[in-house]
Amino acid sequence: MQCDACPEPAAIDMPYRGAHLCTSHFTRSVWDRVRREWRRQVPAFPGGTIAVALSGGKDSAVALTLTQRYFGRRAGVRIVAVSVDEGIEGYRAATLATAQELTRQLGVEHRIVRTDTDGGMTTDAAASRLSTGAPCSFCGVWRRQSLNRVARDVGAELLVLGFNLDDLAQTVLMNLARADVDRLQRMAPHREKQPGLVPRVAPLAMVPEREVYLFARLEGIPFDHGECPHAGRAARNIYRETIWRLEAAVPGTRQALLRTRETLLPLLAARPPTSAPQACRVCGEPASGAVCRACTFRELARTAFLTHPEPPLPEVV
Repeated sequence: MQCDACPEPAAIDMPYRGAHLCTSHFTRSVWDRVRREWRRQVPAFPGGTIAVALSGGKDSAVALTLTQRYFGRRAGVRIVAVSVDEGIEGYRAATLATAQELTRQLGVEHRIVRTDTDGGMTTDAAASRLSTGAPCSFCGVWRRQSLNRVARDVGAELLVLGFNLDDLAQTVLMNLARADVDRLQRMAPHREKQPGLVPRVAPLAMVPEREVYLFARLEGIPFDHGECPHAGRAARNIYRETIWRLEAAVPGTRQALLRTRETLLPLLAARPPTSAPQACRVCGEPASGAVCRACTFRELARTAFLTHPEPPLPEVV
């Protein structure tokens, strides 16, 4: 198949656009879409610190690389990569090593924080005691709080997330299926700054997951291919498979879901607020109630540890 823009052979097909692009035109297309999202989500950035969530996977690696490419030469802009070590055996060490290699190549400052020293405990430790729900539920909450705390501590004006088009479409569908309009309204990218929360942006919002992967490979961006051992229990998996099926049958479904959210946002903003953001009475971080979800999960995990303590070590003879 030939590229639609030149005589070169096509490297990828894009059913939602009805297009086939060669390597050069494809990478240019990704870069153009990311630049448009930066201009749309952050129309006028005056300068300052930008934090980038960096897991070491393809999405965050591409997000950091293109953030550096977009802002790196601007005077008065500091970019800080932030990685969270949740304590997941056989997984996180490799991704952190890749993250460190990427930040070294880009010359970007890198901060690493552990959830067990950041007020919580490791995901593996909690998962071994909490039998209800998937580990992704509490792991995601602790990770987001850690990212926000570090971004705030370094004085960041923005927190860049590596959410791609598939990720955001899944989140929209999940919130619609659960009739959770509050989370639908709060999901990234953020338009307004809230007390204690660093606004999150998603420059890969219009780039599908497989295109992020291909871009990373073509650009030689280092990333880790590993999958979290707890991922198979995530509630998101059913929505991921649903999006795949819908997109295969009706190309453009992912973009339509994002447009649906954009259409609903003005209507949601006109509603009376259900609850004003407040400070958690335990940790002081932003919360929608008296106690934030991160502290609620921590207390559940601590209670589980007290109820089911570690068995004693065998006596050495």
